[in-house]
Amino acid sequence: MDHYIERVVDLTEAASNRIYNMDIEAARERILHGNAQDVREIEGSFALLAREGKTVRMARSLDRPMRYFLAKRKEGPALIVADRIDTLYNWLQTEGLDDQFHPSYTRMVPAHHVVEIHLIGCPDPDPIYTRFFTPQHNALSTDLDEIGSAYIGALTQEVTKWLQQVPEREPIGVCFSGGIDSGAVFLATYHAMQKLGMNLGRLKAFTLNCGDGPDIEQARAFLEKLGLGLFLEEIEGSPDSFDVAETIRIVEDYKPLDIECATMGLALYRGIRARYPEWHYTIDGDGGDENLKDYPIEENPELTIRSVINNQMLYQEGWGVGKIKHSLTYSGGLSRSYCRTYATARHFGFETFSPFTCPDVIEVAEGIPFLELTHYDVERLYALKGEIVSRGVKAVTGLQMPAFPKRRFQHGALPVEELRQRVPSREAELRRRFLSLYI
Repeated sequence: MDHYIERVVDLTEAASNRIYNMDIEAARERILHGNAQDVREIEGSFALLAREGKTVRMARSLDRPMRYFLAKRKEGPALIVADRIDTLYNWLQTEGLDDQFHPSYTRMVPAHHVVEIHLIGCPDPDPIYTRFFTPQHNALSTDLDEIGSAYIGALTQEVTKWLQQVPEREPIGVCFSGGIDSGAVFLATYHAMQKLGMNLGRLKAFTLNCGDGPDIEQARAFLEKLGLGLFLEEIEGSPDSFDVAETIRIVEDYKPLDIECATMGLALYRGIRARYPEWHYTIDGDGGDENLKDYPIEENPELTIRSVINNQMLYQEGWGVGKIKHSLTYSGGLSRSYCRTYATARHFGFETFSPFTCPDVIEVAEGIPFLELTHYDVERLYALKGEIVSRGVKAVTGLQMPAFPKRRFQHGALPVEELRQRVPSREAELRRRFLSLYI
């Protein structure tokens, strides 16, 4: 096999990685030669490739995509790695290899795994997956005060680390609905900035209003109850500006709820960018629902409360690597759908961050004894998040956080009925539109 000459093309942006406790080369060395615990100890947000001879290893955190395509050449295989499908396609075009391309042939590195590929020629073997993040189940007691304090304590630590690497004069925008997750993130950010002696004039809570949506009143009530109303800034969006084709092109997916969410995300970021041309840093609550299993189980016929409680990180990772339902093209769970946040923010030049996606925060969430607390009662499960987060915020910040009923981000900026008139809800139609970009 030595006559094959492999080629590795890394199109990821090294400068976009945000690693707190080591430089990028040290992180790559851990991915290439370290064990699972070595990789787990990389703190921050990253998507990294490391290579030695014909062996390539890749790993990513939950909050950013990492995709690859293996092309055939007479000289030997070519592995192309990027954060976007269209970046892979454009490179193949420049090399005259685009006749091999189909979007379903691309692969996603699943979050929390090292993916090892051996480039030895045709046919190249399947990747080897090694999990580097395995949180312990049921590590906590059933004391909701203890759980809340640990959960929001971990979240506040991650917010603090992030704030310390933001340039000191840069403003910070919280994508804010007044819901439990964005509310906790805003209050943790406010609290951390106070403790760090930072200028609170840098902080804003941006709330999207596309006309008669309930979020703006909820956001106002949340902040005014705490005497923090001066931080609220309404961002107006127009439903007439919604462009489903644009959303699909940017997020490179077709799941209806994610397309709805991303459409609203684009409206929010477009509005912030129009008002503040130089704004760069935002923070949000994406991943909070996944951590505390707060999705309507009845809306998904594949799920039961038993599957939600008993499958490790089901909402973060889907059914898991090596399972029939795991998509090689897209990964699963939030590992797949985080593009709704990452790609929309990047499209308008923002660097965004959610502390709920950090392993130390997820580890606390996975340690919650959900079975003991719910006994498979769905309503008890839905009530847990508000209890845990509000108690945790009180313990960590001293603030009594309002906890409003759950509502999806995309259903808060515009009434659901009007949104559904503007964004198709049939997955087959959205998939057809995505495939039409290439076929």
